[in-house]
Amino acid sequence: MATNSFNSIHTLRRRHSIDCPCPFSSSSSFFLKPITKNPSSFSNHNLITFSVSSTTPTTTTTTTTTPTTPFDTLEQHLISQNFREADEETRRLLIVLAGEAAVKRGYVFFSEVQFISESDLKEIDSLWRKYSDGKFGYSVQKKIWNTKVNRDFTNFFIKVRWMKKLESEEVDQYNYRAFPNEFIWELNDETPEGHLPLTNALRGTQLLKSIFTHPAFVEEGDEEEEEKEGGSSNNSGGDKGNAKKGGLFGGLRSKLFSKPDYSF
Repeated sequence: MATNSFNSIHTLRRRHSIDCPCPFSSSSSFFLKPITKNPSSFSNHNLITFSVSSTTPTTTTTTTTTPTTPFDTLEQHLISQNFREADEETRRLLIVLAGEAAVKRGYVFFSEVQFISESDLKEIDSLWRKYSDGKFGYSVQKKIWNTKVNRDFTNFFIKVRWMKKLESEEVDQYNYRAFPNEFIWELNDETPEGHLPLTNALRGTQLLKSIFTHPAFVEEGDEEEEEKEGGSSNNSGGDKGNAKKGGLFGGLRSKLFSKPDYSF
């Protein structure tokens, strides 16, 4: 009798699994639990029914990691207001973004700035502006250079205080600040607008100009300004034009520093 009952159960289970596939996966918290009933009206047979029973679901903990970006280190320095470290990281990023040749060389040629994508340069600038209350960043510097000092780099350096006034009673004289101790690495009310990030321009301004005129920072009216600059230099008559624009020293400087310092 026991053997016949077991065979009935086995046959019924097989038929159920073939004809009525269970809608729950093996990993589900639900399963079909056999219930044996032996009513008096069926004294010679066991009746097998099925009921849906639930078990306590097993919870699995999954760790999610935030995607990292090449600008995370820069952002962390800026969040902590470690502006000296942020300046160094910005320099490192530009070298990497400019391409393999710049990485091998260890600095950026002004002609390589064009290889930096617009989105990357905008992201760097956006982080600087975000964590400095809008005081720092390339777009901030570009605005000063473009609208406040009429694209004159000497006046720009004075405005953002990359140059300091020398003590002299006769005439105002300025000299470049010594890196890094004479630059300002704190953010407060006295910090000049556009002071950071730094760009080496001791022997030439082409690198800085290439950053300011990059498509990432193009504004309305920039093309007209470029045409004016191009026209004035073409009609200047060489060093005579430079002398009119920046004095005799301007013409001499263009000869002495015909090869600008491309180091960043």
